[in-house]
Parts: sequence; structure tokens; C-alpha cells
Amino acid sequence: MLPLMDWVLELLSMERTPFRAYTVSALLLVLLALLFRTLLQLGSSWHRYYVNCRRLRCFPEPPRRNWLLGHLGMFIPGEQGLSLVSQTVTTFSQVFVTWMGPFLPVLSLVHPDYLKPITTASAAIARKDYVFYGFLKPWLGDGLLLSNGPKWVRHRRMLTPAFHFDILKPYVKIFNQSTDIMHAKWRRLVASGSTSLDMFEQVSLMTLDGLQKCVFSYNSNCQETPSDYIAAIVELSSLVVRRQHRLLLHCDFLYRLTPDGRRFQRACDTVHRFTADVVQRRHQALNRLGREAWLKSKQGKTVDFIDILLLAKDEDGQDLSDEDIAAEADTFMFEGHDTTASGLSWVLYNLACHPEYQERCREEIKDLMRDKESEEMEWEDLSQMPFSTMCIKESLRLHPPVTAVSRRCTEDIKLPNGHVIPKGNICLISIYGTHHNPAVWPEPQVYNPHRFDPENSKNQPPLAFMPFSAGPRNCIGQNFAMAEMKVVLALTLLRFAVRLDESRPVRRKPELILRSENGLWLHLEPLGPSCESRPPAPRS
Repeated sequence: MLPLMDWVLELLSMERTPFRAYTVSALLLVLLALLFRTLLQLGSSWHRYYVNCRRLRCFPEPPRRNWLLGHLGMFIPGEQGLSLVSQTVTTFSQVFVTWMGPFLPVLSLVHPDYLKPITTASAAIARKDYVFYGFLKPWLGDGLLLSNGPKWVRHRRMLTPAFHFDILKPYVKIFNQSTDIMHAKWRRLVASGSTSLDMFEQVSLMTLDGLQKCVFSYNSNCQETPSDYIAAIVELSSLVVRRQHRLLLHCDFLYRLTPDGRRFQRACDTVHRFTADVVQRRHQALNRLGREAWLKSKQGKTVDFIDILLLAKDEDGQDLSDEDIAAEADTFMFEGHDTTASGLSWVLYNLACHPEYQERCREEIKDLMRDKESEEMEWEDLSQMPFSTMCIKESLRLHPPVTAVSRRCTEDIKLPNGHVIPKGNICLISIYGTHHNPAVWPEPQVYNPHRFDPENSKNQPPLAFMPFSAGPRNCIGQNFAMAEMKVVLALTLLRFAVRLDESRPVRRKPELILRSENGLWLHLEPLGPSCESRPPAPRS
């Protein structure tokens, strides 16, 4: 570096010679070329922005805060923001645009007819937007949630058999076991005087317990004793949400320097060590025994998610790598526990608000269990709960666990009214907005399970109800989630009456999933195996 500086200083101080003139001219030309290139890039960017703004003028938008902030800070993740979404879709019932500052437009789609072009587009065209999902990358790697292109297509094909009904049937026994553990704990807590419990806390541990058994065939007993692996997953979810709301920490370099960034890395290491250890040991056993002997050793046993991933092959006969298997297992643990816990917590809340529906569900389940020797749900029972299923679906409509998913399309998307969404813009598939759109669902704020009576719902567009998203990138585990929710709801209503804790108001808060700000607290009343249930007091 020093010889170069000496040369420059010598060049500047040398006498006026042709060499000096040529050198200075060359430097000036380089600087001018760089400046011209920068100006061209800025001009090109400004022109693209101007053209994009002109093309977006055909879309309605709510009033902005001001020209600089746009709608930033209006649709905040909380009760106020969700209420504003409900008001907005009443006025703009198809699609509307919001501006996150002066330069970032977001198109929100809230009607089935307008969602269809996006949700039915191929995964290569309607790609996931990484403004937020990118924060999950160090944790989840290139699993189904975050991958795109040929890799996503390959993995989706290879993983689809893992969620076939024949694979899911044995998991019902695990759902029963995890629910039994939770209920035994509830009875002890109620007996000790804790009649009001936070459903999110309780049900999240239960779903994590069940998932560890279904994915890894591993029993951590996390509902009774602390588990480093489970604690790490809970901490990672919390840290990702916290980072989302701190703009300065969106920069990876800055985030790694903060205490939260270091905690995130430690939690990632804990999760990755556990998953890698299970995958490695299972792979070694498969290689030692051989495929045929391995399959024979699994006869009569529950085949877990890791087993299926180890045996999966693509069209060319290629296996998944250990890294890919670990990424898919971590993704399933992340996506499977929070969303199902949210769905279950909110359906219990809604039934606590409507004791008449709660009692009707309980009677349906009692009839189902009447001739059984034990209180255990079986796969065949899940199709014999029509009214309880309607209650679950209506709760998923009113309180969808995931309120929105985003896409950034690589091609222009034409809408039914002839308007075109220019490629490169963020498209928000607003699940909450669609579910609360009065043009789609009359009286959308009312909990009414009869909407999903087969007679009433037969004329409803498929995309009117999409708690598990829709299209090629819909939730691959939705049958798993629905089966678990049915088992847990049935056993819970058979053993407990639930009612609201009026001292703890419920304020919705969308984070990774839809939560309640200070937990979702319900009073529990144990029901004896032979005594008649008493409906909870109606909501005041």
C-alpha cells in the first residue's frame, strides 16, 4: 500500500511531462466512467420505479400517513392492526396496495377470484419473498419452507409420500399419548388450585412432545421436565419475531454482533446438533443392515419422519443428503408445532365463548366413544366427527394460525378485472383478510360453525377458506395437523369443560403464528368419566 501511495505522491509532484498528462487524463477518464455508470444505474432504477408506480395506480389504496412513511406503522401486528385489516377489506374487497415507506409497495389480495392467479401459478413464477423468511435460513436451511426452483420441486415430490394417510394412521396413537400426558398434568394443576391455564403454553409443549416422537421416535418428556432441544426451538421462534420488528437488526452482520444474535446462533447449534446426531446414527444403522433388513426391522413399528426421508429416492434413484434430511426435519418441527398449537388454542377459546357449540361437540364425541373400552381415538374416528370438524374449520377461518404469506412473482400476473400485477412486486396472500372479507363471508366476525355444513359450503369458492395456504406451495402437513387437532379436541372436551377467564382479556397478536398478547387463559373444569358434563357459564 505504501509504495503505491509514494508513487501517487511522486506523480502529483512531478514536472509537467507528457507521461504525467496521459496518466492524469486516464485517471480522470476512469473516474468519469465510474460516475457515468453510477448515474446510469441510478437513472435506470428511478425509471423502473417510476414505471412501476404508474402501473400500480390502477390499484386502490387506503389513505397514507404521509408521503414519506406511506402506510408504515398503520397495520401493526396486534389487535389494532387486525381490526384495521377488517375495516380495509370492507372497503377494498378484492385487492389493494400499501406502501412501506416511499419505495416499497405491497399488494394485498383478499378475494378468492384475485388470489387464484397467484396461488395457481407455478412455484417457479410465484416464488417466496425473503424479506422476512430469510431470517429463518440459518435455522431451517434449504427445507421446503425456504427452498425454491428445482430443489423445491424435487423435495416436494420426495416428501409427499411421508404424509400419505397410511403413514399418518399410526401417529394417532402418539397424539393420544401426548394428550394423555397433558391432561394428567392439567388435573394435577387444577387439584392444586390452578384452574386457569394459558392454552398456548400448555398446547405448544404437547405438540412439540408429539412431533419429537413422530419425527425422531424420541421421547424427551418435555411436558414434565425441561429439554434443551425444546427450549432452543421456543427461543429461536421468539428471537426471529423480535428481529422482525427491529429494522437495524435486519442486517446479518449487525445482528451477529448483538446478544440476541449470539443467542440465536447458540440455539441453532443446539437444534442442529440434535438433528444431525439422530440422522447420522439412523443412517449408520441403515448402511449397516442394508435396505431390506432395515425395512424388516421396522415391521409392526411406527415409521417416523426420519425413516421416510432416509428411504426417499427421486426419479433418478438419488437419496436426500444428510444435510437435506436435517433441514426438512428442522422445518417440520418448526412449522408443525406452533401452527397446530395456535389452531387448537383458538378452537378451545371459541368453544369457551360459545358453550352451546362446546356441549354439542361433547355429545358428538360421547356418542363416538360410547361402545369403546378405553378413551382412545382411532384413525377411523376422525371421519365420524362432522360437527366438531365444522367447529375446527370455523375457528381456523376466524383465527387462522398463519395470517398471511408473501410471494414475489417473476412474471406479470393478470387479474380477473384486467389489471396486471407487475413482476417483482411483493404480493401478500392475506389469509386473514380473505377470511374476514364480508364480500366472501357474511358477518365475518361471528363464530358460526354452520358455515361449513356441507349444504352451506358447497357453493363457496375453494380459496375462500385457506388456513393452510393454497396452490403448489400449500402446507404439505395439513392432514397431519387436522388429525392432531381432532384427536386433541375430542379428548379434551371429553375430559374437561372450558370457559373464559374474564380477568384476562384476549388481544390477538400475529407473529410467526396468531397468538394472544398475554397468553390465552381458560378455566378448566375436570369431568369425571361417568358424570354428566355441565356446560360452562355463558360469556357475559
